[in-house]
Amino acid sequence: MNKDAQMRATINQKLIETGERERLKELLRAKLIECGWKDQLKAHCKDVIKEKGLEHVTVDDLVAEITPKGRALVPDSVKKELLQRIRTFLAQHA
Repeated sequence: MNKDAQMRATINQKLIETGERERLKELLRAKLIECGWKDQLKAHCKDVIKEKGLEHVTVDDLVAEITPKGRALVPDSVKKELLQRIRTFLAQHA
C-alpha cells in the first residue's frame, strides 16, 4: 500500500471511529437535496430509462450511466464545504 492510500485509510478509520463520517454523509445528503441535485439526477434517470426502455435497463446499467453526470452536478460550494469540514476535523484530531 502506498503512502497516499495508507493516509486515506487512516483518515477514513478516524472518521468512522468518531462518527464524523456519518455526520458528513448526512450533511452531504441534506446539501444535495437543498440544491436540487437529487431532483436533477432523478430526472436524468427517467430520461435514460425512457430512452433505452424499461425492459432493457438494469440497475447496474443505470448506475454506470448516471454516475459521471451525478458527480459533475455536485455544486463546487458543496464540495468546498465538505472539504473544509474534513480539514477542520483533521486539524482538531491531528
